[in-house]
Amino acid sequence: MEGEVLKKYYKNLILSLLISVLTINSFVIPINATPKDSKDNKKEEFIEFEKNIVTDIFSFFSNKGELNWYYVGKGKDNVAEGPKESLDFLKENNGYFLGDTSKKVIYLTFDEGYENGNTSKILDTLKELKVPAAFFVVKPYIEKEPDLIKRMVDEGHLVCNHSSHHPSMPSIHDKTKFEAEFTEVEEAYKEIIGKDMPKYFRPPMGKYSEESLKMTKDLGYKSIFWSFAYKDWLVKNQPAESFAINKITNGAHPGCVMLLHAVSDTNAKILDTVIKTLQDEGYEFKPLNELPTE
Repeated sequence: MEGEVLKKYYKNLILSLLISVLTINSFVIPINATPKDSKDNKKEEFIEFEKNIVTDIFSFFSNKGELNWYYVGKGKDNVAEGPKESLDFLKENNGYFLGDTSKKVIYLTFDEGYENGNTSKILDTLKELKVPAAFFVVKPYIEKEPDLIKRMVDEGHLVCNHSSHHPSMPSIHDKTKFEAEFTEVEEAYKEIIGKDMPKYFRPPMGKYSEESLKMTKDLGYKSIFWSFAYKDWLVKNQPAESFAINKITNGAHPGCVMLLHAVSDTNAKILDTVIKTLQDEGYEFKPLNELPTE
């Protein structure tokens, strides 16, 4: 609700400024112009000025503007906060980044843009420790790695939608093109698994808008963001194992939706240690389909 109040405040402020500027502008006459030129030029300048102001205001308050997901970490075992400016419409449009914050539970998720030789190791660890996870995959990944997709499903994990081509979803306003980013992945998944894909979606690059979230909701999906992630996706600049272990375990909190990238060699090596450390601290890993959505 705070975000909506803030939005109304800024809207009223800008409209007040607009009225003031337009009033002042009506008395301005260009210097070094004849009376006739003054009148004509003033009219043209006013029209252009008015158009620019209206465009800026529309952009500021439009629900189509691209936003980048972020969260504010509060330290070990303290629940992270999401972006205040979009929390209202996030919930309205089935967007989630937290689970049950009253319990020490973690929802482990992996993004899969391409295979880097680590997913089998990750699956081995998850199987050994009996920990569920959700894997967000793009269409090319499904087509190139059908055996891994089958293994994920067979071992009880969720394979979820990460779009067909990994675009910025708020940049797609055409409904047909937008929907294709979902259906192409669904079709590739069903061809291999023979079942419908779970209706969870991770927006590529964490980019979203109020419009894109609503369009995603209209397709029957829940948009899944995160309350912990770290810089683990640069395959040629991987974090040290000790750093990564500390970063992840100190970033965990009750109800944490944890994002890791499966391309990370470091993640594959430390996953066993991370899970055991968090379990020793009293955390339980739950599947994404047990995420509270009410």
